[in-house]
Amino acid sequence: MSTIMALSLVLLAVMVLVGGRKGALAFLSLWLNFGCLFLAIVLISVHFSPLLVTLILGILMLALTIFVGQDDLMTTQTAFFAAVLVLLILLALIMPVEHWAAVQGFGMEDSDELEGLSLLVGINFVKVSIATAVLSTLGAIAEAAMAIAAGLSELIQQHPTIETRALFTAGMHVGQQIIGTTFNTLFFGFFGGFLGLFIWFADLQYTWGELLNNKVLDAELILVLFSLISVILTVPMTTWVMAQRLQIMRKKQD
Repeated sequence: MSTIMALSLVLLAVMVLVGGRKGALAFLSLWLNFGCLFLAIVLISVHFSPLLVTLILGILMLALTIFVGQDDLMTTQTAFFAAVLVLLILLALIMPVEHWAAVQGFGMEDSDELEGLSLLVGINFVKVSIATAVLSTLGAIAEAAMAIAAGLSELIQQHPTIETRALFTAGMHVGQQIIGTTFNTLFFGFFGGFLGLFIWFADLQYTWGELLNNKVLDAELILVLFSLISVILTVPMTTWVMAQRLQIMRKKQD
């Protein structure tokens, strides 16, 4: 049994133990999302448009993450609509930034692994970097959207007559509670994943100028910054979508 399979079984056991049926469905959605990522790689490798593939599969992955294992339609639909809107806004932001940053492709630190391999694969790596940036933000978007939507849905159930302005204020307050922890999660995930690279930089005595112009480091920092921006955008967007849906529901009841 491989290490990955063993850890997957441990993860499944823990998720079922803690979350029961919802934990098992969350584990299923994890593997379905992995399948979507693999499908994206295959489609891009056979020269489908990376941006189109990213947009379609990104929305599909958001749907899998949000809807699988969840029963409250008010929460899930609000979170999904808000997440898709944030995804579209981020795509419009990421496209020019990735062109200006010019961090696509491979850095000097990857030269050993690429020795003897042809880089003429016929794929626009700027578009690939855009696709990578968009896909890397999906988890943060879905998590923040579900947290805000669930909190507001519970608030509406407890206070059915709450005003829209009060609901928006409450949503922003909930968002302030999760932003700090989400920032720390993203930062430590980035630092832990690149600890070996940081040690390499220290041993080779890179200057600050070399660090700031290192393609590998800059590319990852940009991804982290996009994820942070996505979380910040998700908070007011989810609150706004929930407020709009609440107004529509009340008009139908009247």
